[in-house]
Amino acid sequence: MKMLNKVPAVTLVFWIIKIMATTVGETAADFLAFNLRLGLANTSLLMAGLLVLVLLAQLKARRYVPALYWAVVVFVSIVGTLISDNLVDNLGVSLVTTTVIFSVALVLVFALWYASEKTLSVHTIQTTRRELYYWAAILCTFALGTAAGDLIGEQFGLGYSLAALLFGGLIALTWLAYRLRGLNAVLAFWLAYILTRPLGASLGDLLTQPAKAGGLGISTTIISSIFLLAIVVLVFLLTRRQQQEDAKAASLPQ
Repeated sequence: MKMLNKVPAVTLVFWIIKIMATTVGETAADFLAFNLRLGLANTSLLMAGLLVLVLLAQLKARRYVPALYWAVVVFVSIVGTLISDNLVDNLGVSLVTTTVIFSVALVLVFALWYASEKTLSVHTIQTTRRELYYWAAILCTFALGTAAGDLIGEQFGLGYSLAALLFGGLIALTWLAYRLRGLNAVLAFWLAYILTRPLGASLGDLLTQPAKAGGLGISTTIISSIFLLAIVVLVFLLTRRQQQEDAKAASLPQ
């Protein structure tokens, strides 16, 4: 059954919220697992359960609802981080291996999506099947971004600040290629979406890791609270704007 497009327009606000959500995914996962001492396993089960609940609500909606959509993104960000952390910390899988695994998983999701729908565009998420492919791809990008960010920032010894600059620079190059060199819009979107995850992860680690590890040592509680509050404010403004647009459309003669 066709619905109104279930995802937001790709604007500057979209990318700002996305980057903050990825940072929250990094800091909130650490806060729950270590500060609250829930452990990776318990935190993963709790966050996965909450993700299922909000995702079911999102799938049942017939249109884009800002608060619901971004709630799913935040939980996907946290769960994607935890999947990568569990593989590395609990199962001993190397960061190189996890990066390869999530890369292959993402390519597979894209291949199945394109084979089924003949498009990977986020402007036509109007059926439940397309939306399921969309969220599967989003989860893979978050898990991949976490693994790739940790690989470059920690194992390769680049450091959190340089890693953030690297991923930020790659996003800027993607935008320039799209604007000046005619890079395909769908490809540009997904490249930028993938890169914002390690950017957010690197920023989260830079802000919260201790100084001896190359971070600023700010509490994960503080960073998570600030970013979550900023997301809530922006989503509230988006909701208000959508309500105004709906009211304006309803007032027009049919």
